[in-house]
Amino acid sequence: MVELSFGTALLAIGAGLSIGLAGAMSGIGQGRVAAVSVGAVAEDPSMFSRGIVFTALPETQAIYGFLIALLLIVFSGMMAGQAVSTNFGILAIGAGLAIGVAAAGSALGQSNAAVASVGAVVEEPTMFARGIVFSALPETQAIYGFLVALLLIVFSGVMGA
Repeated sequence: MVELSFGTALLAIGAGLSIGLAGAMSGIGQGRVAAVSVGAVAEDPSMFSRGIVFTALPETQAIYGFLIALLLIVFSGMMAGQAVSTNFGILAIGAGLAIGVAAAGSALGQSNAAVASVGAVVEEPTMFARGIVFSALPETQAIYGFLVALLLIVFSGVMGA
């Protein structure tokens, strides 16, 4: 059983923000692209595999949020039942917000580009590769958030403990 402390509660909030924000917006983004892809497939059945590719793109933001949440929980000692310091709990909220907010914005931006790309590919099939490139560009904001969150965790000393 986890020893309850203020720091442990803050860690739980940080981990929840990490996957909660990233996962929610990733799901919304994927739903938007999937809805457009279904229409494209109804118009042209050969769009199925390309629609799946565009729909899968916003999933990566949820993966980033999940990884940061997992790192926070595993390396904090929480799984071993150890209490978490208040300082690390505050850091966990910062890490959770870094990836959660960055991934949320990235997933929505990526879904906008992917929705437009699906429409472009229906009109001109040779636009597929260019559509992937345009859709991948908003991913960089999530990568920045992931790296900042990871650096916060690493340089807190908790991963080396």
